[in-house]
Amino acid sequence: MSQIELDELNEELDEDALKDRFLTFHLGKESYGIEIRHVTEIIVMQEITKVPNLPEFIIGVVNLRGNVISVMDMRMRFHLETKEYDDRTCIVVVNIKDLAIGLLVDTVNEVLNIPEEQVDPPPKTHSGIKNSYIMGMGKVENQVKILLDIEKILQEEELEQIEQVQ
Repeated sequence: MSQIELDELNEELDEDALKDRFLTFHLGKESYGIEIRHVTEIIVMQEITKVPNLPEFIIGVVNLRGNVISVMDMRMRFHLETKEYDDRTCIVVVNIKDLAIGLLVDTVNEVLNIPEEQVDPPPKTHSGIKNSYIMGMGKVENQVKILLDIEKILQEEELEQIEQVQ
């Protein structure tokens, strides 16, 4: 087998190993999940530098080992009540369309395996309320996790604005 074939096989195995695995986190009382394949790392809260002319929910940037990463406050993105950051607040660094973005969350919980058969479609909403970034509702024991489609959490024009900063 050639090295290229081995690399392709390893990529497929990696994808299979990550399938149905979600990093879960809390915003208030609600529990959310994002596919683990999009997560690059989790970092503690650090100083955030504000940048003008970005969407309101992009609260600024952080310096992560020499790389500038935009930080999105997930509470603001979902129009939830803001709260003081504390020692459990952290930044989940994700890759969205080859762009590293930090998601500011109340607390990170765990990585869960949620098979497709345990995921229901997102609830229908009233017109005007966007939920296109909800991929489904994961049922885990007696709880429900709101599973997010991280690639749809930002609109194209928002991604372009963020890209100009980084």
